[in-house]
Amino acid sequence: MRARKVTGLPARGAVLLAALALTAAPGPAAAQATAAPAGAEAPPADAAPAPRPGLSESVAAIVNDEIISTYDLAQRMRLVIATSGVQPTEQNLPQFQREALIGLVDEHLQMHELRRVEKEQKMSLIADDQEVDEEIAAMGKENNLGFDQFKAQLAAQGIGIDTLRAQIRAQTSWSRWIRGRYGSRLRIGEDQIKAQLERISAAASKPQYQISEVFLDANRVGGMEVAVNGANQLVTQMQQGAPFQAVARQFSASATAASGGDVGWISSGEMAPEVEAAVAEMRPGQLSKPIPVRDGVYIIYLRDKRSGSDATVVNLKQAAVALAEGAPADQVEAATAKLNALRAQVTGCGDLEAKAAKVSGVVAGDLGEAEIKDLAPAFREAAQSLQAGQVSQPIRTSAGLHLLAVCGKRSGGQEAMSHDQIENRLYGQQLSMIARRYMRDLRNSATIETR
Repeated sequence: MRARKVTGLPARGAVLLAALALTAAPGPAAAQATAAPAGAEAPPADAAPAPRPGLSESVAAIVNDEIISTYDLAQRMRLVIATSGVQPTEQNLPQFQREALIGLVDEHLQMHELRRVEKEQKMSLIADDQEVDEEIAAMGKENNLGFDQFKAQLAAQGIGIDTLRAQIRAQTSWSRWIRGRYGSRLRIGEDQIKAQLERISAAASKPQYQISEVFLDANRVGGMEVAVNGANQLVTQMQQGAPFQAVARQFSASATAASGGDVGWISSGEMAPEVEAAVAEMRPGQLSKPIPVRDGVYIIYLRDKRSGSDATVVNLKQAAVALAEGAPADQVEAATAKLNALRAQVTGCGDLEAKAAKVSGVVAGDLGEAEIKDLAPAFREAAQSLQAGQVSQPIRTSAGLHLLAVCGKRSGGQEAMSHDQIENRLYGQQLSMIARRYMRDLRNSATIETR
């Protein structure tokens, strides 16, 4: 029997989930938790929270004859809320419920497949309790919490530790199986590496962007309209303080979700045209609006931006005397003499500011890094002719007289990737593609019923 796609919400569990999510403690406690105040009585670390009084547990979904209860779903929703940093509202509850249900269905399919392989091939694939608890301990350590403290923080959010254990067990076991089964068979040919090197070289003169991404797969979440609405809600939450990395880990369907959405440096031509057009208009530190593409919606965070390799970038400092544009000649001559005397004492960028501080009327400062082509005409000529460590003659502008010191000079663009770096990137991309196809096949051959 073909799977029914998990696109809707289980009606019988919706009221329960709304009550549970809207009463969740504010803030991403599992991701950014702090220890309970001294003397406070922590809830029992191993106690799984009971369903709310008056609301009975029922069936949310059935995956290959295995039941996902509304309690399981409510617990996973709490975990998604706690670890994403997104505050639950009546508007985004359907998105939380959808992500929680999709995650549970996928994990049931993965564990079913792992148990089948274990039985057929007489091998151990599923992570044991010790491995799972070691992963949880590492998560707690990242938040400066011991294992028991971390469990107590989850319990304070109404999350049973077994909910997190189940998620980690599935993720760890599945990742190990994919790498074990396919990793040793993958071979990245020299022709592939050469082609990638040629593409990188061809794009070297184009602008490059350091980005992070969240990708909502329209097929996975129930259509483009659902994906766009969900992306709008996530953008609103991130603008209000939800951490991008946490949101990416919980909601993104991209392979980069595991690293918090980190794509790294990417050149023009390596992105979907819609994404590239949006990124080209963004400034570093800016979050994009939802960007619809053919099969889903992207949210992009532009972390940094740099010019192509045909640009020259300089790092500059200056010492200046303020002068009005129409200042009399004697003032200009006095300021020129003062800066020439300072220039004779300065050895370069290292002592420019210290020496200038001793001269009355001279103000010095760091101008930072810029492309030569973007500098004001008077500064551009000096920056082009000077070498790193050299100081210009006094330069007249409408604001005054300036000494310009070139602290560094380099070609724009990224450093060339090595042969091994390219091979590792291609290996990771192909392994991720295999894993996605594997999961697609499991879904297509499964019996999945939502209620």
